[in-house]
Amino acid sequence: MYVPEHFRPTDADISELLEHLGAADLVTVTAVGLLATMLPLAFDAPGSRAGTGPAGSLMGHVARNNRQWREPVIGEALVIARGPDAYVTPSWYATKGEHGRVVPTWNYVTAHLHGRLVIHDDPAWVEANVRRLTALHEGRRDAPWSVDDAPRAYVEGQLRAIVGVEVLVERIEAKFKLSQNRSERDVDGVIDGLSALGDVAMADAMRRSQGT
Repeated sequence: MYVPEHFRPTDADISELLEHLGAADLVTVTAVGLLATMLPLAFDAPGSRAGTGPAGSLMGHVARNNRQWREPVIGEALVIARGPDAYVTPSWYATKGEHGRVVPTWNYVTAHLHGRLVIHDDPAWVEANVRRLTALHEGRRDAPWSVDDAPRAYVEGQLRAIVGVEVLVERIEAKFKLSQNRSERDVDGVIDGLSALGDVAMADAMRRSQGT
């Protein structure tokens, strides 16, 4: 990943992204070509439990009929995680009116996590992962749904239809492109423009990057 120094996040920035991770792309190189699946994942920080990768572990599940888990991986697996992203019009820059030497761009938050893919074709592991992901995302609701709300026989049938996947993360490359290379007035203009469009997530990410 190409990361200019002004777009390089801190370890704390990366940890916050991974702690609030939603769905991400699992990409593997195999003998039949590149395979990719978008799936929800949970992150365990390195050393938080036995068996994590040097840079942590990502855990999720895929459909049993998805051939990605069956195809041996050539080299590393890659997980592409994303935070907010947004188009940035040069019309928001204060410097547009000063000299006009401005162009459109795209702001975004992303991390590439490289590591070894491990398959867990184990009902107990898969159920624990499903319960963890459910609690993670339902916990934001006033009346959260629980796995136990569904009939046990139905749950067991659903669990048989999926397979657990884990990436033992060896290294992380991340880029938080949030207008850090622009003037303070330009950044304020972008934040105001995004806020007017209702893009709270990107506006807030930019404010945090500016320490405001």
